[in-house]
Amino acid sequence: MKIGFIGAGKVGFSLGQFFVQGGLPVTGYFSRHRGSAQEAAAWTGTKQYDDLETLVRASDAIFLTVPDGAIASVYDGLRVFDLAGKQLCHCSGAMTAQEGFPNSADTGASYYSIHPLFPISDKYAAWQELAGAFFCLEGDGPHLSWWQETLTGLGAQVRLLPSGGKAAYHTACAIASNLMCALVQESVDLLAGCGFSQEEGLSALRPLMQANLHHLCQVGPQDALTGAVERGDRATVAKHLSCLPAGVARQMYQAASRILVELAEKKHPDKDYQPVKDILEEGSNQ
Repeated sequence: MKIGFIGAGKVGFSLGQFFVQGGLPVTGYFSRHRGSAQEAAAWTGTKQYDDLETLVRASDAIFLTVPDGAIASVYDGLRVFDLAGKQLCHCSGAMTAQEGFPNSADTGASYYSIHPLFPISDKYAAWQELAGAFFCLEGDGPHLSWWQETLTGLGAQVRLLPSGGKAAYHTACAIASNLMCALVQESVDLLAGCGFSQEEGLSALRPLMQANLHHLCQVGPQDALTGAVERGDRATVAKHLSCLPAGVARQMYQAASRILVELAEKKHPDKDYQPVKDILEEGSNQ
């Protein structure tokens, strides 16, 4: 199973080294930025290809590690080559394999989406953490079980996902990861009004966030829940709302707090949370 990469960004770098270190044969890289492919090939001990056709001929599985918006155009460029028996793989979390490779059955290729559920921010270091990461596999072809067994053997956690679940899966990933950035930035902005710099705000929040995340992952959102909403503290929730002018920040607080009320009611079924619900509703009308 010889693996080639089209695209030499952070994902291509990381997966390539992850595969090489795991003993999988990687042929090398092609990129429209020749220097990026040379750098990735040198770092992984593989080859830099000057044209797509040579990489396609040398590889059994071809990973398109390019931005989601470029997958379709790169695939169109591949269709002129003999793809019979090849595997086409992309790493988009939101896009299904068929969406990335429409009508690929006409080419005789099989097609898959292989998404590492991990924030790949450093192309030289992230591969070392992929062994403990979660990989979502989806697609149409005879190699899904091979990829599942192989990635599991490399230390990853692997889940096969139906095509209809990709959008919900990626939305879940975005809420748990990307939307956290919005929440933290709002917290830092509020601390700026108390005299904190961005760096001081992050430093102050770090122990709180790290401890809460650790506890949340251990016992789940319901049992990890603390704070004013969980206590049914209407007065404190009202103070929070007074700090948030009408707009997206207030709406974000209200929407998240309504979900917290639902968790709190499950955690404390004998407690009356109507006062908190009322103040959240009043806040939405201001």
